[in-house]
Formats: sequence, structure tokens, C-alpha cells
Amino acid sequence: MRDPYEMTEVEVPLIEQLQSYGYTYLTGTEIDERKERRATGSIILEKRLAHAIRKLNPWLNESNLDKVLGELTHIAESDDFTANQAIYNKLFGQGMAAQQDLGTGKKSQTVKLFEFDDKKINENDFLVVNQIRYENAKGTIKPDIVLYINGLPLVVIECKSPKLKWDKQLPEGVKQFNRYQETHPKLFWYNQMLIVTSRDRARIGTIGARPQHYGLWKDPYPLTMEEVGSERPQDVLVAATLRKEAILDLIWNFIVYDGKVKKLARYQQYRAVNKTIERMLTEQKPENRGGVVWHTQGSGKSLTMVYLAMKLRRLKELENPMLVIVTDRQDLDNQITKTFSNCNFPNPTQAKSVADLQQQLSKGPGSTVMTLIQKFQGAEEDGTGFPVVSEASNIIVMTDESHRSQYKGLALNMRKALPNASFIAFTGTPIDQKKRSTTGKFGSYIDKYTIEQAVKDGATVPIMYESRLPQVHVKGETLDELFARVFHEYDEDGREKIKQKYVNEELVLTAPDRMEQIATDIVKHFEEHILINGYKAQVVAVSRAAAVQYKELIDLYGGGNFEAAVIFSAGQNDVKEMRAHHITKQEERELIERFKKPFHEDKLAMLIVCDKLLTGFDAPIEQVMYLDRPLREHNLLQAIARTNRTYDENKSYGLIVDYFGVSRFLDQALEIFSASDVKGALQSIDSELPRLEQRSRSVMRYFDGLSKKQREEAILRLKDDDIRAEFDQAYKRFAESMDKVMPSPKAEPFIGDLKHAGLIRQLAKSRFLIDDGLDIADCGEKVRQLVHKYLISQGIEVRDPIQLLDSRFKEEVEKNNTPEAKAAQIEHAIKKEISIKIEQDEVYYKKVSERLKELLQRFEERQMTIDELIKEQLQIREELAQKATGKTESGLKAEQEPYYNKLIEVYEGVHEEEVLKEWAIEVQQYFDERVTQIPDWKSKLDFKRRLNADLKILLLKKTKKMDDANMLVGYFGALAEAQY
Repeated sequence: MRDPYEMTEVEVPLIEQLQSYGYTYLTGTEIDERKERRATGSIILEKRLAHAIRKLNPWLNESNLDKVLGELTHIAESDDFTANQAIYNKLFGQGMAAQQDLGTGKKSQTVKLFEFDDKKINENDFLVVNQIRYENAKGTIKPDIVLYINGLPLVVIECKSPKLKWDKQLPEGVKQFNRYQETHPKLFWYNQMLIVTSRDRARIGTIGARPQHYGLWKDPYPLTMEEVGSERPQDVLVAATLRKEAILDLIWNFIVYDGKVKKLARYQQYRAVNKTIERMLTEQKPENRGGVVWHTQGSGKSLTMVYLAMKLRRLKELENPMLVIVTDRQDLDNQITKTFSNCNFPNPTQAKSVADLQQQLSKGPGSTVMTLIQKFQGAEEDGTGFPVVSEASNIIVMTDESHRSQYKGLALNMRKALPNASFIAFTGTPIDQKKRSTTGKFGSYIDKYTIEQAVKDGATVPIMYESRLPQVHVKGETLDELFARVFHEYDEDGREKIKQKYVNEELVLTAPDRMEQIATDIVKHFEEHILINGYKAQVVAVSRAAAVQYKELIDLYGGGNFEAAVIFSAGQNDVKEMRAHHITKQEERELIERFKKPFHEDKLAMLIVCDKLLTGFDAPIEQVMYLDRPLREHNLLQAIARTNRTYDENKSYGLIVDYFGVSRFLDQALEIFSASDVKGALQSIDSELPRLEQRSRSVMRYFDGLSKKQREEAILRLKDDDIRAEFDQAYKRFAESMDKVMPSPKAEPFIGDLKHAGLIRQLAKSRFLIDDGLDIADCGEKVRQLVHKYLISQGIEVRDPIQLLDSRFKEEVEKNNTPEAKAAQIEHAIKKEISIKIEQDEVYYKKVSERLKELLQRFEERQMTIDELIKEQLQIREELAQKATGKTESGLKAEQEPYYNKLIEVYEGVHEEEVLKEWAIEVQQYFDERVTQIPDWKSKLDFKRRLNADLKILLLKKTKKMDDANMLVGYFGALAEAQY
């Protein structure tokens, strides 16, 4: 039964909001009463789709209309994702065409499926439907809300009750989508956006996305919060993404398929692109059309450029513009070109030389040119400089990290070559507030998305900072005394000049003792705190020679536990030791690809660099940067951002380990830049301590009143499923904070609580047979090892839960000290067995579940003693064991009985048992004869349709009732899938 709050507080307000935007509202019942679709199993509203196509294409004849409808309804793709992409291309990508004579001979004519022009947006049919049923042989689903545009189900919305625990609302909604997709994959062929909402929590995603990939929508741009009339997340998301103008804009211009991932823009990307477009269309002078987009490192800057490029291409006013994407580093150029290509952006070409760039730029409208700014090189020696290549005004230049080389002579050449172009600067670090250099060259800010906002939204992880400064000194004598002795023939001024020239940071940083001390510390820290969780690292050295030295030291101290590689720019005059580490561009790319792979696939876990890979390098698996060189301003902020990419649900922070003392330069950077812009750039580990203390208390309150010796009582406190789930979440948060702080001795006061809570958690896992919910692997490997060592030191075996039907089960139960603990272990084992086996015989296992529930109820009401309860539970175990060996009460074969059990449930007292046994045997043999011949029969949709159709006829002859036959076909089909 649905929670009424879900309907009144979430579903109804959402539908009313859509109605206020001009959507038509119908219930699923009304859809079927009006015969809007062919059958309850039909996904498309065929009548509406045909009407929309006729309206948008009045020239289209009926024969071609049928062909278009057929092409949209009969998709022959191997899997759901491929089908989804194929349909997206028909609807919003390459489009559809029909061969028809419109007076100039039979030609291919484009068929319009949607009207995208804002002024004509109401020519589309916008419909919101709730509680619509979709039926097929696998069963029936009833999504909360489906949005149809022109008869096509483009958006599915799952509403969750606000009464559901806050951290379960989103994951439960996503699980529901996954269940829908298993039963009715075709609904998800047409889907473009998936929304999970409980009014105060609302997120949006795409097919295949995991819960952590669903995005918030915090800004209703172009509306204001006042115009929305509410700040509740659902109301903001609906206003921003589902208004008629917004929904088609989003689906058409802000979805890309990046390999096997379908990506929908985040709110900051959508806002930045549309603000840029608005400026382009409203400003008259080219120099005013540009500006700066500052989106912090790791928040999807390259994809924002792709979305902008896609939309610019489609704007009629710009007449198919030329797009020029400019970077100042080869790795950035390669990365952005790869992003454009992966997203199937048409024909991006990389300029190979200065001459090639000039040729590319002269191609004119419709081309996309990727280039390094260094290719805007003029023939200055003969005074000609870089020529004017094009005076067209529909040229848009996008520059990445524009506060660097773009201010120099090359930028002048770029502007000289394209005097009427519009320049959009993308940057991941804020603008120097004193010099105002980027905005001075490119125009004012178009959009900002700060570090703090990205962390708050979950677009990036916070970066923690740890100072590990080595004690550096010259053994035996001070530096001044050493100089006085060695350069005794010079006076004090002379010695001071020598010291200033030769005793620099690099000399101090590369002192052999210091480097050995740091290399040892890096290896120890990396293995104990980073690699143990499966993440990887960068080491930044002061020079190329220092990078090579670190490589040799880390290889020595690492003992082969992981692999390290050094990457630097080769020099022509490099000595033999340096030349040994020269690599080609291809070899560098291969090392980077290896580094990005999970550690269990590739042991290359550490890249040692000097200045390469500090910007534009995107490796989400990297969690730590060991920093041993001075970095300042933009370079510092960009370097530390290498660690802030999200990777998996367990990477909750990035870490900077500082051996040089860059924090003083960070302070300078924060002074130069606007303080609000860079707020949250680095957090000291100290800032996590109050949270750690609070999270430790949240876990230990479950054991209030108990000493740490009272293990049995503590385990029983976690007997209830809901309490155990809450404890599990609290423990994970506690472990996450410990994972952040544990490099520091400041974690020590909390280790006792962590060990005790981990011990009880592990014992509860074993006792109550929870395979996944209480596993501690996701709490950080260093935390897991700490707890496991403690379990071993306590003489407690860390073991997997023993299964109900295991021959050692009774022996294991007897190890419990109290009858209550025995009863709890048997209860949970029975529940686990039922959950595993229920698909094999739902009727039987539901009866067993009800029987167990009744026993527990009687015990709670004191109608039976604890010993009687255990005796009855063991009797149920015995029956389940008999069932598992293939013995049946009916005398039928084990594979026939599940069919018989269902028939008895439906027809007991209506038909004789012997008759129902004959039916069961016939149905089981029906499947056995047909499906065993075809190994992959479950994936063959046409075969399954014929299988179900023939079965329905077989059952109709016996039951004489269509509803019964339909229901039994769905049940028996699912049963056959479980059996075969």
C-alpha cells in the first residue's frame, strides 16, 4: 500500500506545477479509457505520436507516416543502452527522413518530430500521466509519473515519501528504476531523463546511472527563486528542467553519449552555456560577445565546452559557425579533442602545424578546429607576422585555461588572424583580482562555479591538507661555517654572492639525506593510507633530476609492491641518467592510461613529475599528491585539484601531503584571488576532528549502558533490521572520518571505539547473515585492516555468515551463549534462505515467510516460550532442507511443484488436485521442450513473445478466463526464467 504522504506531498504538487506550465494531465485509467494506446503493454501513445507527426509535417503521406511510426516502434538492438542511443539519434540526433515527391521529384525529406523553436513550443503535445500501467509477460509496473511529449515517454519520475529515511530516498528510487527496466526494458529505450524526488530531495539522471551520478538542480536559471515561488528542491528542479522550453532544450542540446555512459548536463553547465548564448545573441560588437566561464577544476569543464559547441552549431542566427578550441598544452589539446570525439561531436580536427592551422581556419562555416595556441606563430623574422585568415563574425574561439600564454604575442596573433571572432575563456581557477588579466582580455564573467559549490554539490570531493615537513640541516656545522671554510679566500660579501647564486631552493630540496627521508615517508604513507584503499598518487619534485632521483628511491623502498613511473620533458643536453627516462609521446599516453586503471588491473600506482601533468590531467583514481616543490597562485590551485575528482562512493576526499610548505603560498594565492571564490580550496585534517568526535558518539550511543565486555548484549541491540541499517550508516560515516584523520596521531583517542564498533558489527554480520549491508570493505581498507587485526587479537575469527542449509549450521547456532541469540540467528538464516529461493517457488516460500512471522508474533505476545520458538524454527529449517534436496509434498518432481503450488493457490476448491497436477506437469514440460533447445532464450524477444502467446492459448483452453490466463503467463514465464 502506498504511503499517502507520497501522493499528497510529492506527486500531486509536482503534477499541479506541470499543469501550471501548460501540460495536459491524465491518469493511467483515463489513457486506457480513451484508447490512447494499442494495449496496456504499449509504451508509446500511438494516436498522439501520429497526430504530432502529421501536424509538424503536413506534407507527409500516410504510407510514409506508417513507415516512420514503424521505425520508432520496432527497434532491433542488442541491449537497452544501444536501443536508447539509437532512438535518441532518431529523435534528437541525425533525425529521420522519408522518400517523397514534393513537386521536384522523389527525394529524401527530413521528418520533424518536435518543434524546438521557443516561439512555437506549444505546437508540441505535452502530457503528464500518473499511475499508468505497463503489462507484459514478465509482470506489471506502474511508475508514479511519466511525461509524454508528442506521444513518446521521455521522462519517468519516481516519487518517494518524505517519511522514508532521508538517506534511502534517492537509492530506493534508483533501485525502483532498475526493477522497472528489468520488467519493461522498452520503456527505457525512449527515456531521456529519470527523476527521483521526495519534494525536499530531488535529483535527475539518465539510464544506467548509479545513485551518486544523479545530479542536484540548485539554480532555476533563467528563472529566479522568486519566479519559481518556492525554494524546495523538487519545485526548483521541475521549474528548471521540465518547463516546455527547458525540457526540449535540455534533451536536444545537453545530452551526450560518452562511450557507454549517457551524460546529462549539470545545472552549472546548462546555466553557463545558455548565459553564453544569450550574450552572443544580444551583444552587437564581437569584442562584447565573449567572456569568462570559471568552473572549478573537476566540475566538467570539457563537457561544458562540448554542450556549448553543440548548441552554437544549431543556432540559426549564427549560420553554422566555425568553432576554434584553443589550449596551450599538448596533453590538454589531446584531452579536449578526445572528449569531443567520444561524445560523437561531428568532425573535430587537430591542427598539425602553423601552415595547417591557417588552412583549417580558412575552411569557413561548419568546421571545428582544435589547436595549440603555439600554432598562432607568425614569420616574425621577415616582418610578415601572422596573416588575417578570416574576417567572418560567426567564428567562436573557446580557450582553455586562458590566464596563461593567451596574454602574450601568440594571443595577439590569434586575434589578428580572426579580427571579428568572439572569444570565450574557460578556466578552472579564479581570476587574479589585482591584475584582472583574463577578464581584461576576454570580457567580464559569464558564469562562476566555485570550489565550495562543487564540493557541496558532490561534483568534486573536498581536498584535505597535511603538512609533513622534514627537518633539514647540514650535519656537524652550520651552512655559514661551511662556506667560510670552503671559500676562505673570498671576503664576506663575495661569500654572500656565491651563496645567493648557488644555494637555492633546489640545492636544499635535493639534499640526499632529505630526499631519502621523504622517499621513505612517501612509500610508508602511500602503502598504509592510499594504496590500501585502491587509489593512486602523484609525486611532484622540484626538478627533472629530482624526479628521477625520487623514482630510484621509491622503487628501492617500495620493494615491488607497486610500480612508479617518471614523466618529464626531455632535454637535448640531458646526461645519461636522465636520457634513460626519455619516452615518446605514445609511451607517455600509455603510462597515463595504465595509471588510470584500477590497481588490481595495473600496478602502476605512482607518477613522479616535475611540471607535467599538473594541469589538464584528469585521473579520478588519484587521491593523493605528494608535493615537494614551490608552486604558486594558479599553478598551485590547479595542481592540488588533480586529487579532487570523484571516483567511486568510497573516495570521499583528496589529499595533499606537503613536504615543501606550500601552505604559505596558498595563503598568498587566497589574498590575490577573491576570498569567496577559493573558499574551501584546502581543509586541514584538524577541521575533520569535530565531525569525527560527533560521528564516534553517534555510533557508540547504540551501546549506551553496556561495557565493552558485554558483547552478546551489544549484538542483540542490532537484531532489528531497521536499527541495524541505521547503525550501519552511522558506522560508515564514523569510518569515513577515521579514514581522513588516521594519517594523523589525532585519530588515536577514537581507535578504541572504532575497534569495538567494528567488532560488534562483524559479529552481527555473521550472526544475522547479512552478506552486503554490514561488510566493512567500503569503509576504507586501512580502517578494515585495523578492525580485522583487532578481531584476530581478540581471538575472534572473521568469517562469512554460515548458510541455513550448511551441515554445520546447528553446531554454529549452539555457540551462541543465550537462547535469544540462537533464535535470532535461526530467524535471520531462514529469512535469508527465503530471499534467495523465492523466485524458484514464490507461493511456497511466501507461506513459509508468513509462518515464521506468525511464530515471532506469538512469541512476542508470550503465547510460547523461547525454547518452543527455537524448536518450531528448527522444524521450518528441516522442511526447507527437505525442499532443497528435491523432496516434494505433492509427489510431483521438484521442477513441477512450483507450477502446481501456484495453481493450487488460484484454483483450490475449484478444480480437483489431480487435475491441477496434470496442468502443472503439462506447463513445465511445455517450457522444458521449448527453451532448453535455445541457450540464450531469455534475450530473444521475438521467441519469448511467441512462447508467451502459445502458453496463453494453452492456459485459456483450461481456465476459460482471459484475466487468469494473462496472470498465469506472467507468473509462469518468470518462474521458467528462474528455472532455466
